[in-house]
Amino acid sequence: MYHTLILVGNVGRDPEMRYTPSGAPVTSFSVATNRQYTANSGEKVKETIWFRVTTWGKQAEICNQYVKKGSKVLVEGRLTPDANGGPRIWNAPDGAPRASFEVTANTVQFLSTRGEADGGGGGSFVGAPEDDIPF
Repeated sequence: MYHTLILVGNVGRDPEMRYTPSGAPVTSFSVATNRQYTANSGEKVKETIWFRVTTWGKQAEICNQYVKKGSKVLVEGRLTPDANGGPRIWNAPDGAPRASFEVTANTVQFLSTRGEADGGGGGSFVGAPEDDIPF
């Protein structure tokens, strides 16, 4: 069995890079996807879904260098469920329950031009196969 997810959206905050105990780089950033449609009532509805994206290895280093808040990116990867098989559930500062979808990226393409939020220059980087992930 196999699944893949393709997201096109805007980066919500600058990436955060860290290293595993074995020294492998890991970079995380959030991506917002937007959808607008007209409901049966005729009302226009705007919907935003947030995804937390994780990249590994050389791709993590490149994303940390070129991805910036506001950049447009295309992410191809797989959903990473929590221990119960669903999205990560948490409470917002106002106490309301929230959920976030976690994605492990195989490919990140930078869609912004250099002038747009100082994003990447339209390039992409394909990461290592998931068998190379250190855990």
